[in-house]
Amino acid sequence: MTKKFDAVVMIGRFAPAHNAHVEMLKRAGALANKVIIIRGSAGQPRTFKNPWIDREIAVMLQSAVADISKENSAEYVIEQVRDYLYNDTAWAAVVQAAAYKHIGDFDSVGIIGHAKDASSYYLKMFPQWKLIEQPLIEPLNASQIRELYFSPTICNMNWFTGVLPESTLNYLRWFKDSPEYEQVVKEKEFIETYKKQFEHLAYAPTFVTADAVVVQSGHVLLVKRGAEPGRGLWAFPGGFLNAKTDKSLLDTALRELKEETKIDVPDKVLRGNIKTSKVFDAIGRSARGRTITHAYFITLQDGEWNLPKVKGADDALEAKWIPLSQVKSEEMFEDHYEILSLCFNTI
Repeated sequence: MTKKFDAVVMIGRFAPAHNAHVEMLKRAGALANKVIIIRGSAGQPRTFKNPWIDREIAVMLQSAVADISKENSAEYVIEQVRDYLYNDTAWAAVVQAAAYKHIGDFDSVGIIGHAKDASSYYLKMFPQWKLIEQPLIEPLNASQIRELYFSPTICNMNWFTGVLPESTLNYLRWFKDSPEYEQVVKEKEFIETYKKQFEHLAYAPTFVTADAVVVQSGHVLLVKRGAEPGRGLWAFPGGFLNAKTDKSLLDTALRELKEETKIDVPDKVLRGNIKTSKVFDAIGRSARGRTITHAYFITLQDGEWNLPKVKGADDALEAKWIPLSQVKSEEMFEDHYEILSLCFNTI
């Protein structure tokens, strides 16, 4: 049977894949011989927003599409791409590259999706593909599913019958007994308690922080977080502006750097090696609320001394110089991997 397209692209986070996703994938398979699933937010650490890591999402997606492929004879392929929070063009290029691995230059290609809110703007970022906009299939979304699933005092797995594919439901039943589930619940509860402090305010607060991105001899100085959110993840030394005592945001960054790492470098040297600074203010960069950070990029001179001695202190479990080639996005806090990536385009 001749189909309208050679390939249809569907982009989503699928955290988790639910029946509305499955229905849209069915429709895509009815329109094309090949369906290319682009799963975003790859390489993220395990958090409440991204509670399942890449291989777990892949297992759930592969199981969900196995039966569909038999029904409509379409081939389903899955590509996972990471986010580019501060560079939509770079993200679009990565999505294109992932899709073109499976299509030819002259193939007819569509992109399918439902414009649910402002976050669906990406559907119009690929003018070379014909937009196949779909109406709302079911009044549910993955955010609502995560909210219920990670609320153990009220969660009833029977609620998800008819909402999730059976294979996904079985996986989530298994995952619910894992220590990873408990950690995600702990972070979710922390965030909820944290936000309750500000419920009485007329407007949600905006937080101001500063981070020190210190690099020397191909290494970056990171701390392992000792508190929620992101306990156990690597981050830049940094923290909140102390409105009473910090004379500037630079003072905030250097104070936090010294408190968390005990770095054995004089203040004068640190200040003298600041190459640039940059503001990072993406709306979703922190689960705690709108948080704007000012990052100071400090490049210590190679060869003047060995890597300075550091020691985790204050609220840092550990401070460590890590080779830049060994920094892993799935082990980094919030958008710090993005900041580090942009650092090399800045200094």
